[in-house]
Amino acid sequence: MRVLVIGGGAAGFFAAINCASKYPNFQVDLFEKSRNLLSKVKVSGGGRCNLTHSCFEISRLVKHYPRGAKQLKKAFNSFMTTDTIEWFENRGVKTKTEADGRMFPTSDNSQTIINCLVGQARKYNVNIFTSCAVNQINPTFGNRNGFKVSTKERKDIFYDKIIIATGGSPKLSGFNWLKELDHEIIDPVPSLFTFNMPKNPITKLMGLSVNDARVKIMSSKFSQEGPLLITHWGMSGPAVLKLSAWGARLLQEKQYQFSIQVSWVPDQNDEQLQKVFADLKLQSPKKRIGNSNILKLPSRLWDFMLEKAQIPVQKICGELSKKDINRLINLLTNDVYEVNGKTTFKEEFVTCGGVSLGEVDFKTMESRKCPGIHFAGEVLDIDGVTGGFNFQAAWTTGFIAGTSIA
Repeated sequence: MRVLVIGGGAAGFFAAINCASKYPNFQVDLFEKSRNLLSKVKVSGGGRCNLTHSCFEISRLVKHYPRGAKQLKKAFNSFMTTDTIEWFENRGVKTKTEADGRMFPTSDNSQTIINCLVGQARKYNVNIFTSCAVNQINPTFGNRNGFKVSTKERKDIFYDKIIIATGGSPKLSGFNWLKELDHEIIDPVPSLFTFNMPKNPITKLMGLSVNDARVKIMSSKFSQEGPLLITHWGMSGPAVLKLSAWGARLLQEKQYQFSIQVSWVPDQNDEQLQKVFADLKLQSPKKRIGNSNILKLPSRLWDFMLEKAQIPVQKICGELSKKDINRLINLLTNDVYEVNGKTTFKEEFVTCGGVSLGEVDFKTMESRKCPGIHFAGEVLDIDGVTGGFNFQAAWTTGFIAGTSIA
């Protein structure tokens, strides 16, 4: 049997390797349209490759996928995070877990993962072709059902089965040849991006990070909590990136012009903060408010909050008026910013959208519309938040597609 894998990324390689190792008599070819293999693997996690997440319960794991959670719940029963770790460690790649749950190779180098995948593909005789873009797939019928595949250089190459793992495309036109196979394509829009706030005074604090903040898209249900990073162009960090994923379609509709509400102290409500400042006035009446960072915020952020609340840092706590305290509490819990544009998160570029999930059997990753075609990775309308979840979806769907081809 001749099997073609289209796409030389994480999902494509994983599908090709697991297909070739399970079915040693099959010819497995891999076509990658660019000159570079595994390019996302290389840049992920700042060049360290955040290959999965230390989340070992399916019910918890699926909560990290804005789109595809229901389908992945079934798929994770076949290949889970524990299977990913075991697969790589059995092939000499030791892994480690960081405090936030992200998992990396102990080498802290994505080349370790690339070398493993390329080495395994060679071991099982996967034929790899780069600069080889597929522009047409035609089903064949009669004596031998299968597909004729055309590239720029060659026409009508016959394959019995095809695994499509071409990744997400920022434009709908990138899916045209899949539409020709009668597949519904959900319009792709960006996911995982940072928020631009040009010329906003908060950008003076660039480089400052807050361990825990809650960020909400105003007039919506979308809210996320976690570390927040202030940059020279606006806001980034896990809280913002997760929010961009969950709100991807809404924010695209708004053309990335929207307002957010930030709580810098998400574990405190107004009533608790009123008590905190009442106690401060009582216990430290002669202490300067600038030196009374009782909420343990980064000192530059505390000074910024005081300035924004029009409270001089030299003011002593005993002289804080009720209006001063109310203004400060409102900023700490309900700080509003206008977002004007986005910036792609280069470490983990992701789109939502792709092949409609209802048209794929997640037990085999086979197309319900075009039998013999299987899918893996971000070509599907699946995307996760940052933290190794998108790679886990790639390993899982790639494994199922590769091992279910016959």
